Amino acid sequence: MIYLMDFDPKHRRLHRMQVFDDLQRPLAQDERLKWELLYLQAGEQREVVLLAAADEATLRHTHARYFSTALVAS
Repeated sequence: MIYLMDFDPKHRRLHRMQVFDDLQRPLAQDERLKWELLYLQAGEQREVVLLAAADEATLRHTHARYFSTALVAS
C-alpha cells in the first residue's frame, strides 16, 4: 500500500492521509505534487510525503511521529 500524508510539522498534526494500491503509484505521485503546490502557493509549511508499507499498522509503527495526534478526516 502507498500512503500519501499531509503533516503540519509546526503543530505536529497529521491533517490528512490518502491510501493507494501499489499499482496506483503514478496517481499517488500526481496527488502529492498537487498537494505540495497548493501549500507552496498558500505559503504554508507542510510535509507532504508518500510512504509505502504493508499495512497501516506497520506504517504507524515505522513512522509514529506522524500519528502522535488525532487524524483529521481525509
